[in-house]
Amino acid sequence: MIAVPHYIDPKEYLEIERQSQIRHEYRRGLVYAMAGGTDNHDRITFNFLKFIDDRFSDPTNSRFYSGNVKVNYQDEFYYYPDAFVTCDLRDRSDRYIKRYPKLIAEILSPSTQAFDLGEKFNDYRKLDSLEEYVLISQESQCVECRRRTSENTWETVVYKAGDRVFLKSLDLEFAIADLYRGLD
Repeated sequence: MIAVPHYIDPKEYLEIERQSQIRHEYRRGLVYAMAGGTDNHDRITFNFLKFIDDRFSDPTNSRFYSGNVKVNYQDEFYYYPDAFVTCDLRDRSDRYIKRYPKLIAEILSPSTQAFDLGEKFNDYRKLDSLEEYVLISQESQCVECRRRTSENTWETVVYKAGDRVFLKSLDLEFAIADLYRGLD
């Protein structure tokens, strides 16, 4: 990520972002251009969202989104997760920004992996609604699920080739091989 080297007010960021054809993320006054993804990144995201779509055949209560809708916490950050689910009715009032996700998933890229695993996770943890943070590798069949416990700590479960992935927050299970179906 490369930041524009001067502070931008959150309202200014949102105004610029609505007019821009390039997506940018915002973190504490700095704006970061979003890098383009790979075909494998796109396919993993599609497969992941398909599992969620099949799980929520009636989207009355829960809605899921791809990387085109922002997740926000106060004025600290505006991120575009690769996929996320919200079941909170308060997220129905704004078509561009959601504030109460229960699950967020990021497909790891070499350029963003360290940030996704560290600082971005620390930011997402501020969202009281977040129950599960899912990190999906592009390089190997590996899915890391970080789950909020009843004590408000986080536990990590790692799934590898041959495993079945269980998303506790959605009560959803699938074979990891199916997540990686169609990749080169």
